[in-house]
Amino acid sequence: MKRMSMAHRARFTAAIAAVSLIAMGAGSSVGAQDDAQDAAQKPASAATLRYFEETTASLPWNDREDFDLATRGFVAAIPGGEIRKADGKRIRDLRELDIFKGKRPDTVNPSLWRNAQLLSQSGLFKVTDRVYQVRGVELANLTVVLGKTGYIVIDTLTTVESAKAAMDLVRAKLGDKPVMGVIYTHSHIDHFGGAAGVITPEEASARKVPIVAPGGFLKEAISENVIAGPAMSRRAIYAFGHLIGTGPKADISDGIGPAFNRLGNATGQVHMLPPTHEVTRTGETMSIDGVDLEFQYMPDTEAPAEMAIYMPQLRVLDMAENANSSLHNILTLRGAQVRDAKAWADDLTRSIALYGDRTDTLITSHFWPHWGNAKILDYLGAHRDMYKYLHDQSVRMMNQGMNGEEIAENLKLPKPLADRWFNQGYYGTLSHDAKAVYQRYLGWYDGNPANLNPLPPETAAAKYVEAMGGPEAVLRLGRKAIAEGDYRWASELLSRLVFARPDDRAAKLALADSLEQQGYQATSSMWRNAFLTGAKELREGVKTGGFDSVAGAIPAMPLSDILDLLAVRVVPERALAAPMAFNLVLDGKDAEHVEIRNGVLIHQPVGKASGQKLELTRAQLVAAITKKPQDSALAADVASRLDAFLALVEPPKGTFGLVTPAP
Repeated sequence: MKRMSMAHRARFTAAIAAVSLIAMGAGSSVGAQDDAQDAAQKPASAATLRYFEETTASLPWNDREDFDLATRGFVAAIPGGEIRKADGKRIRDLRELDIFKGKRPDTVNPSLWRNAQLLSQSGLFKVTDRVYQVRGVELANLTVVLGKTGYIVIDTLTTVESAKAAMDLVRAKLGDKPVMGVIYTHSHIDHFGGAAGVITPEEASARKVPIVAPGGFLKEAISENVIAGPAMSRRAIYAFGHLIGTGPKADISDGIGPAFNRLGNATGQVHMLPPTHEVTRTGETMSIDGVDLEFQYMPDTEAPAEMAIYMPQLRVLDMAENANSSLHNILTLRGAQVRDAKAWADDLTRSIALYGDRTDTLITSHFWPHWGNAKILDYLGAHRDMYKYLHDQSVRMMNQGMNGEEIAENLKLPKPLADRWFNQGYYGTLSHDAKAVYQRYLGWYDGNPANLNPLPPETAAAKYVEAMGGPEAVLRLGRKAIAEGDYRWASELLSRLVFARPDDRAAKLALADSLEQQGYQATSSMWRNAFLTGAKELREGVKTGGFDSVAGAIPAMPLSDILDLLAVRVVPERALAAPMAFNLVLDGKDAEHVEIRNGVLIHQPVGKASGQKLELTRAQLVAAITKKPQDSALAADVASRLDAFLALVEPPKGTFGLVTPAP
């Protein structure tokens, strides 16, 4: 960090910024030339450069151990640096990672740039004599353990294409051997979605290949993001930067894995193979192809269904995603159930007790391995202490009378924890994790009756703008805050104006500028992406067009889950006007009694419930729900009754405003 050069540059940039803002004036109308200038992405401001200097200069920059860990054991890269679908469409261009060989741009937080450099190490890596990982081709790692006759694969990446490319590289370097077992460490799609690229369903079935997962895996894998899937997907677009591409002013890292440009790239295929066995208790053991495995069952930590794996013959511990080189999320920005920070810390304590003195190599589902018993114990202990501190101090402050926002503003890690690179907030942050701890215990209400029944955002915004002297005054105050580098306050002011006057382009462009600088400043990849995506949509508008983010999951869902999904899509007015009851039967065996009453959809096993049957194949029901052509024509009376039933539900809106009012 060059303090004098940065300070000099900051003073120069501040002068330019002040002149520019004076020239802009206070009015909300802008000409075409001004509009083009205001709508453009901006450089890092003087305040942002000062922020970098003030907040990152004290970090342990001389500690380069992670660079040795991340590159150790490199064997080979994916040939050609690309992953393509069968039709030739590219889904990953690994050459994008070459940007991290260059100098850090001013628009990227130095600490986040370091994280991105480390995550850009891509290819096949040797961990030990019998353990290898493919890292840096997707968000997660694919781990291969060499058994007596073949491979045991732990976690299978997100897409079939990437998993196949990873296994092709493994076989090219380690030998053409069969897959003898597949293990999913937990129930997030980046760890199971590519399973059919590791082994085909037909081969897995024919050879009775064991597919092992933690207890509750299948239920959680299907259901975690289904009920609220459309809203979660819309928010995930912000958190993972799907709309902004990659580069110095865009997505630079996904915090726990490399960022790849998703603009214009084909989407890979997702195909999970159902588990043949679920682990439901700590201490359970099994052997696959001569490799002994011990499991620690760790539900309700990073995922609702999760487990660690210990391999005693190899003295290797796989901590799944409960130990990382970043603070993780207690509540994701995309939305999910609040995780249990106490259980997370307690389970890491159990991991140390169970395996600490028996482990020489530690691997995880993201990031790079750790070697050496003493270093592993230090890493696990300090990482555990972070989650324990986060939980305990958030609760202490809560019991002292602070609300979630106040806790988030005041909670800081003590120096022994804050100085560790693996405790930095590249994915989760202390700020939003502290609020999550508060939410888990006390919920959304902060106890202040003034906040018990607040006005909705658009109504409140209009009143705030009027109280502050009108739109011109608010815009002037917002621009003044931007000029002073007070971007949080500028965003709060200008967001009120945007929600009060959604068509005020000057307000949107000013708000975009304030969000953009906060994106540049962010250490968290999720915060950076959210700020920069918000800025982009303010400048360019929200792209409309509905989509159903869970359509791909419906074919694999049990009938009861499909009906749960339809129940949260029922339009009350339609349902009140058309009560009905019937037995829905799929393929002559899967049946539920369905009743529409009082504006709700109720379903239960048929049992003794009477009612007219509506008999369909699973394919017919899925096609009707997803509005795809039927493979075979339905009988007229069946089609009519099915249409009447599905007319009661509405598909979710695929796109709605987040930084602007929702339609």
